[in-house]
Amino acid sequence: MKISVITAVLNGEATLPEMLDSLAVQTHTDIEHIVQDGASQDGTIAVVKQKCVFQTRIASAPDSGIYQAINRGIQRATGDVVGLLHSDDVLADRDVLSEVATALADSDYDGIYGDIEYVSRSDPSRVIRRWRAGVYNTLALRRGWMPPHPTLYLRREVFERAGLYDTSYRISGDYDAVLRFLTSGQLRLAYLPRVMVRMKMGGVSNRSLGHMLRKSREDYRAIKRHRVGGIGTLVAKNVSKIGQFRPAAGDGH
Repeated sequence: MKISVITAVLNGEATLPEMLDSLAVQTHTDIEHIVQDGASQDGTIAVVKQKCVFQTRIASAPDSGIYQAINRGIQRATGDVVGLLHSDDVLADRDVLSEVATALADSDYDGIYGDIEYVSRSDPSRVIRRWRAGVYNTLALRRGWMPPHPTLYLRREVFERAGLYDTSYRISGDYDAVLRFLTSGQLRLAYLPRVMVRMKMGGVSNRSLGHMLRKSREDYRAIKRHRVGGIGTLVAKNVSKIGQFRPAAGDGH
Protein backbone atom coordinates (compact mmCIF):
# COMPACT_ATOMS: atom_id res chain seq x y z
CA MET A 1 0.00 0.00 0.00
CA LYS A 2 1.48 3.32 -1.10
CA ILE A 3 0.96 6.13 1.43
CA SER A 4 1.23 9.75 0.32
CA VAL A 5 2.32 11.97 3.22
CA ILE A 6 1.64 15.64 2.51
CA THR A 7 3.59 18.41 4.21
CA ALA A 8 2.22 21.92 3.70
CA VAL A 9 4.94 24.24 4.94
CA LEU A 10 5.99 27.88 5.01
CA ASN A 11 9.35 28.87 6.52
CA GLY A 12 9.63 25.61 8.45
CA GLU A 13 13.42 25.30 8.51
CA ALA A 14 13.61 25.21 12.32
CA THR A 15 11.14 22.38 12.94
CA LEU A 16 11.39 20.33 9.74
CA PRO A 17 14.43 18.21 10.74
CA GLU A 18 12.61 16.52 13.63
CA MET A 19 9.54 15.87 11.51
CA LEU A 20 11.60 14.47 8.64
CA ASP A 21 13.53 12.22 11.02
CA SER A 22 10.25 10.74 12.32
CA LEU A 23 9.22 9.97 8.74
CA ALA A 24 12.60 8.54 7.75
CA VAL A 25 12.53 5.77 10.39
CA GLN A 26 9.09 4.39 9.47
CA THR A 27 9.02 0.63 9.05
CA HIS A 28 6.48 1.02 6.25
CA THR A 29 8.60 2.00 3.27
CA ASP A 30 6.14 2.47 0.39
CA ILE A 31 5.89 6.19 1.11
CA GLU A 32 5.56 9.18 -1.19
CA HIS A 33 6.38 12.48 0.53
CA ILE A 34 4.61 15.43 -1.09
CA VAL A 35 6.10 18.73 0.10
CA GLN A 36 3.93 21.73 -0.78
CA ASP A 37 5.91 24.82 0.11
CA GLY A 38 4.36 28.29 0.15
CA ALA A 39 7.42 30.05 -1.29
CA SER A 40 9.47 29.95 1.91
CA GLN A 41 12.15 32.58 2.43
CA ASP A 42 14.34 30.44 4.71
CA GLY A 43 16.15 27.14 4.19
CA THR A 44 13.03 24.98 4.06
CA ILE A 45 13.69 23.48 0.62
CA ALA A 46 17.36 22.82 1.37
CA VAL A 47 16.47 20.98 4.59
CA VAL A 48 13.95 18.77 2.78
CA LYS A 49 16.41 17.92 0.02
CA GLN A 50 19.16 17.16 2.52
CA LYS A 51 17.11 14.86 4.76
CA CYS A 52 14.67 13.20 2.35
CA VAL A 53 14.70 9.40 2.42
CA PHE A 54 11.62 8.22 0.55
CA GLN A 55 10.31 9.36 -2.83
CA THR A 56 10.02 13.11 -2.26
CA ARG A 57 8.22 15.49 -4.60
CA ILE A 58 8.71 19.18 -3.85
CA ALA A 59 6.73 22.10 -5.24
CA SER A 60 7.10 25.70 -4.13
CA ALA A 61 4.71 28.54 -4.99
CA PRO A 62 2.80 31.28 -3.16
CA ASP A 63 -0.62 30.21 -1.89
CA SER A 64 -3.65 31.74 -0.21
CA GLY A 65 -3.24 29.70 2.97
CA ILE A 66 -2.76 26.23 4.36
CA TYR A 67 -5.89 24.71 2.83
CA GLN A 68 -4.94 25.71 -0.69
CA ALA A 69 -1.50 24.22 -0.05
CA ILE A 70 -3.04 20.98 1.23
CA ASN A 71 -5.36 20.81 -1.79
CA ARG A 72 -2.43 21.22 -4.14
CA GLY A 73 -0.62 18.44 -2.33
CA ILE A 74 -3.60 16.10 -2.56
CA GLN A 75 -3.93 16.80 -6.27
CA ARG A 76 -0.27 15.82 -6.73
CA ALA A 77 -0.52 12.66 -4.63
CA THR A 78 -0.43 9.25 -6.29
CA GLY A 79 -0.68 7.01 -3.22
CA ASP A 80 -3.52 4.69 -2.26
CA VAL A 81 -3.85 6.54 1.07
CA VAL A 82 -3.26 10.22 1.88
CA GLY A 83 -2.32 11.76 5.23
CA LEU A 84 -0.84 15.03 6.50
CA LEU A 85 2.36 15.65 8.42
CA HIS A 86 3.28 19.28 8.92
CA SER A 87 6.54 20.79 10.07
CA ASP A 88 5.46 21.17 13.72
CA ASP A 89 4.35 17.53 13.97
CA VAL A 90 6.18 14.23 14.36
CA LEU A 91 5.02 10.66 13.97
CA ALA A 92 4.92 9.15 17.46
CA ASP A 93 7.10 6.12 16.64
CA ARG A 94 8.48 4.09 13.77
CA ASP A 95 5.42 1.82 13.34
CA VAL A 96 2.68 4.43 12.83
CA LEU A 97 2.41 4.17 9.04
CA SER A 98 2.81 0.39 9.13
CA GLU A 99 -0.24 0.19 11.40
CA VAL A 100 -2.15 2.56 9.10
CA ALA A 101 -1.43 0.29 6.13
CA THR A 102 -2.43 -2.83 8.08
CA ALA A 103 -5.71 -1.32 9.22
CA LEU A 104 -6.63 -0.05 5.76
CA ALA A 105 -5.92 -3.42 4.17
CA ASP A 106 -9.51 -4.00 5.30
CA SER A 107 -11.54 -2.63 2.38
CA ASP A 108 -14.51 -1.88 4.66
CA TYR A 109 -12.84 1.33 5.84
CA ASP A 110 -12.38 4.63 3.99
CA GLY A 111 -9.85 5.90 6.48
CA ILE A 112 -8.32 5.69 9.91
CA TYR A 113 -7.56 8.03 12.80
CA GLY A 114 -5.96 7.76 16.22
CA ASP A 115 -4.86 9.80 19.22
CA ILE A 116 -2.59 12.82 19.49
CA GLU A 117 -0.38 14.46 22.08
CA TYR A 118 0.38 18.18 22.23
CA VAL A 119 3.84 18.93 23.55
CA SER A 120 5.69 22.02 24.74
CA ARG A 121 7.36 23.96 21.94
CA SER A 122 10.42 24.60 24.12
CA ASP A 123 10.54 21.07 25.60
CA PRO A 124 8.96 18.45 23.28
CA SER A 125 9.38 15.77 25.95
CA ARG A 126 6.73 17.54 28.08
CA VAL A 127 3.18 16.53 27.17
CA ILE A 128 0.69 19.33 27.80
CA ARG A 129 -2.49 17.89 26.31
CA ARG A 130 -3.58 14.36 25.44
CA TRP A 131 -6.46 13.90 23.01
CA ARG A 132 -7.94 10.41 23.19
CA ALA A 133 -10.38 10.42 20.30
CA GLY A 134 -12.34 7.22 20.98
CA VAL A 135 -14.59 5.34 18.59
CA TYR A 136 -16.85 7.42 16.35
CA ASN A 137 -20.61 7.14 16.57
CA THR A 138 -23.32 9.07 14.73
CA LEU A 139 -24.31 11.13 17.78
CA ALA A 140 -20.77 12.31 18.45
CA LEU A 141 -20.83 15.16 15.92
CA ARG A 142 -23.61 16.93 17.85
CA ARG A 143 -21.35 16.84 20.90
CA GLY A 144 -18.61 18.65 18.99
CA TRP A 145 -16.53 15.53 18.32
CA MET A 146 -14.09 15.21 15.47
CA PRO A 147 -11.12 12.90 14.86
CA PRO A 148 -7.74 14.56 15.49
CA HIS A 149 -7.03 15.91 12.03
CA PRO A 150 -3.24 15.30 12.02
CA THR A 151 -3.90 11.59 12.61
CA LEU A 152 -6.42 11.20 9.77
CA TYR A 153 -5.40 9.00 6.82
CA LEU A 154 -7.92 8.62 3.99
CA ARG A 155 -8.07 6.64 0.79
CA ARG A 156 -7.30 8.97 -2.11
CA GLU A 157 -10.69 8.31 -3.69
CA VAL A 158 -12.38 9.93 -0.68
CA PHE A 159 -11.21 13.32 -1.95
CA GLU A 160 -12.29 12.46 -5.49
CA ARG A 161 -15.74 11.56 -4.18
CA ALA A 162 -16.28 14.06 -1.38
CA GLY A 163 -14.12 16.99 -2.48
CA LEU A 164 -11.12 18.88 -1.15
CA TYR A 165 -10.78 21.49 1.61
CA ASP A 166 -12.86 24.67 1.37
CA THR A 167 -10.33 27.49 1.06
CA SER A 168 -12.85 30.12 2.24
CA TYR A 169 -11.98 28.89 5.75
CA ARG A 170 -8.73 30.22 7.20
CA ILE A 171 -8.53 28.12 10.37
CA SER A 172 -11.39 25.58 10.50
CA GLY A 173 -11.20 24.08 7.01
CA ASP A 174 -10.22 20.74 8.55
CA TYR A 175 -13.33 20.70 10.79
CA ASP A 176 -15.56 21.63 7.85
CA ALA A 177 -14.04 18.89 5.70
CA VAL A 178 -14.36 16.23 8.39
CA LEU A 179 -18.03 17.11 8.96
CA ARG A 180 -18.64 16.89 5.20
CA PHE A 181 -16.83 13.56 4.96
CA LEU A 182 -18.82 12.06 7.84
CA THR A 183 -22.25 13.42 6.89
CA SER A 184 -22.87 13.71 3.15
CA GLY A 185 -19.75 11.65 2.39
CA GLN A 186 -20.81 8.84 4.78
CA LEU A 187 -17.18 8.07 5.52
CA ARG A 188 -16.40 4.80 7.32
CA LEU A 189 -13.53 5.37 9.72
CA ALA A 190 -11.50 2.91 11.78
CA TYR A 191 -10.07 3.99 15.12
CA LEU A 192 -6.47 3.15 16.04
CA PRO A 193 -6.32 3.42 19.86
CA ARG A 194 -2.77 4.70 20.12
CA VAL A 195 -0.88 7.98 19.89
CA MET A 196 -0.05 8.53 16.23
CA VAL A 197 1.23 12.11 16.22
CA ARG A 198 2.91 14.53 18.60
CA MET A 199 2.24 18.18 17.83
CA LYS A 200 3.92 21.29 19.22
CA MET A 201 1.59 23.70 21.02
CA GLY A 202 1.10 27.20 19.67
CA GLY A 203 -0.64 26.62 16.33
CA VAL A 204 -2.52 29.28 14.39
CA SER A 205 -5.91 28.54 16.00
CA ASN A 206 -4.76 29.55 19.50
CA ARG A 207 -2.09 32.09 18.61
CA SER A 208 -4.13 35.08 19.79
CA LEU A 209 -7.59 36.05 21.05
CA GLY A 210 -8.44 37.21 17.54
CA HIS A 211 -7.50 33.84 16.08
CA MET A 212 -9.53 32.00 18.72
CA LEU A 213 -12.60 34.14 18.01
CA ARG A 214 -12.23 33.60 14.29
CA LYS A 215 -11.89 29.86 14.84
CA SER A 216 -15.11 29.81 16.88
CA ARG A 217 -16.96 31.71 14.15
CA GLU A 218 -15.66 29.34 11.49
CA ASP A 219 -16.46 26.27 13.62
CA TYR A 220 -20.03 27.52 14.08
CA ARG A 221 -20.36 28.14 10.35
CA ALA A 222 -19.27 24.54 9.65
CA ILE A 223 -21.65 23.16 12.30
CA LYS A 224 -24.62 24.96 10.75
CA ARG A 225 -23.52 24.22 7.20
CA HIS A 226 -23.54 20.47 7.79
CA ARG A 227 -26.55 20.51 10.12
CA VAL A 228 -24.93 18.74 13.03
CA GLY A 229 -26.15 21.10 15.74
CA GLY A 230 -26.00 24.71 16.91
CA ILE A 231 -24.39 26.84 19.59
CA GLY A 232 -24.54 23.93 22.05
CA THR A 233 -22.37 21.87 19.73
CA LEU A 234 -19.81 24.67 19.56
CA VAL A 235 -19.76 24.99 23.35
CA ALA A 236 -19.41 21.22 23.80
CA LYS A 237 -16.57 21.14 21.27
CA ASN A 238 -14.58 23.67 23.29
CA VAL A 239 -15.48 22.34 26.74
CA SER A 240 -14.40 18.82 25.76
CA LYS A 241 -10.80 20.05 25.44
CA ILE A 242 -10.53 21.03 29.11
CA GLY A 243 -10.12 17.47 30.37
CA GLN A 244 -7.35 16.81 27.86
CA PHE A 245 -4.88 19.13 29.56
CA ARG A 246 -2.42 17.60 32.00
CA PRO A 247 -1.57 19.31 35.29
CA ALA A 248 1.95 20.69 35.40
CA ALA A 249 4.51 18.59 37.26
CA GLY A 250 4.65 19.38 40.97
CA ASP A 251 1.18 20.94 41.27
CA GLY A 252 -0.02 18.27 43.67
CA HIS A 253 -2.27 16.38 41.23
